[in-house]
Amino acid sequence: MKILLAEDTRDLNRAETAVLTMQGYDVDSAFDGEEALAYIDKNGYDAIILDIMMPKKDGMQVLQELRERNVMTPVLMLTAKAEVDDRVEGLDAGADDYLTKPFAMKELIARVKAMTRRRTSYSAKELSYGDVVLKAESQELTSENTVRLSVRELELMQTLMMNSDRALSTAYLLEHVWGDGDGLPDDEESRKDTVWLYINYLKGKLAYINSGLDIDGERGGEFRLVMKNRT
Repeated sequence: MKILLAEDTRDLNRAETAVLTMQGYDVDSAFDGEEALAYIDKNGYDAIILDIMMPKKDGMQVLQELRERNVMTPVLMLTAKAEVDDRVEGLDAGADDYLTKPFAMKELIARVKAMTRRRTSYSAKELSYGDVVLKAESQELTSENTVRLSVRELELMQTLMMNSDRALSTAYLLEHVWGDGDGLPDDEESRKDTVWLYINYLKGKLAYINSGLDIDGERGGEFRLVMKNRT
């Protein structure tokens, strides 16, 4: 599973990254709020860990921007503040959990596991289409290069590959990829934005691995895997 860790204290960031990596998580590390948002613009994550007190943009600002963009990834807030008002503010802004510093690393792992506990079984261990191979166990998408996917990205790519002979509507993807409603906003327009966001994540990943595949479609419409015309 892919995790974004945004913590500006470098020693603590390295320690947390090492512990999470030892637990099998794929971790991207950011050291300020703007860097965290830049990562989120390019990748889908299964969980995001935000320190509240960060330079450039603090954790609360990052959280608010995420929710405004309809990024519904679970968020764990880290804070040195123990005041009730601070925790309430974060939860009201859309945080899923809070952890007050100092904390034991085993508690951090327990909180992350609780946030990311969801279905991870797939009907096929490996799928191929065009010039790409999707490996469910390692959550990798491979062509000329290889990139790791979040669980949601994996499920979306799998659905597109298994239905490569037809276009899939936004409603179909919401039902089959987000069928349990997990990670979705309440209103219909925001749900369309969420699907479109993850489509764009995958389009970026396909470009990164230099695949000839692309995903055709527009926000709120139908989507289908297609081969790009290369000259």
